[in-house]
Amino acid sequence: MKREDCARPGPAALPTIGLALGGGGARGLAHIGVLKALERAGIPVHVLAGTSMGGLIAALYAAGRPAAEIEAETLRLGKLNQLLNLVDLGLPRRAFLSGDKLYAFLQEKLGPQLTFAQLRRPLALTAVDLISGKEIILREGSVAEAVRATISLPGMLEPVERSGQLLVDGGVLNNVPADQARALGAEIVIAVNVSLDVHDDRQWQHVGLPAILVDSWRADAISAAALTEIRLALVRPEVLLCPPISSEITTLTGFTRAAEIIAAGEAAVEEALPRLLRLARPGRPVDAGAQP
Repeated sequence: MKREDCARPGPAALPTIGLALGGGGARGLAHIGVLKALERAGIPVHVLAGTSMGGLIAALYAAGRPAAEIEAETLRLGKLNQLLNLVDLGLPRRAFLSGDKLYAFLQEKLGPQLTFAQLRRPLALTAVDLISGKEIILREGSVAEAVRATISLPGMLEPVERSGQLLVDGGVLNNVPADQARALGAEIVIAVNVSLDVHDDRQWQHVGLPAILVDSWRADAISAAALTEIRLALVRPEVLLCPPISSEITTLTGFTRAAEIIAAGEAAVEEALPRLLRLARPGRPVDAGAQP
């Protein structure tokens, strides 16, 4: 080794990258496309935070399931007869669905004994306790139970009762948990917002519900969107992705169009790829058109 080589600086240390996946029901399937495109570009994900559908996909990825495997399972479930297998018959106390079949499915895919400590990547999921009215960050214990809590859309799935708490979907207070990705040590936070565009009047025409229910849902969506905007402004994620999902796809409809939604997630990453590569590889040449 030459003496001058000893004084030459080495490559810049790569930053810790965190991915915050937001809630959005069927629209949240776009997160799979985001993961696929990041893998294809060679951009690692070191820590994950998620809410609702984003929490489910984040948990699968944190457990070591590659994006292609999650996609294959999603496309299989996208068939109507497979979706119906997850629907509970009967009349639960607090919601339309008890969620027992869904919880059994989560245990099967994640492992009934899997804990946060056993995950391949650090993970934080968000929920809200209806009793205290506070946001609850789930980072310990059963992963399947935590996912079941974060996807408990009020009125649709029964809440999860745990240690005197009544846990529902974290999107009630924190639909894109960029702050939790930061709390896990992420220096670069990529936040993915798949929420309905509350300013697009067309999409509410595809819901297929009575006007009285649509107006209530729309009011909740407006509140959630305003709160998300405030929280993201405080955290200031380095990259905010908003996949171009069709206005015909809502929170509860569109699961049979999984391939299209996943493709929207890929498109969002491709559009932001030059910036993503600059952030992920500081001080290194970037060629967004080349395959790493």
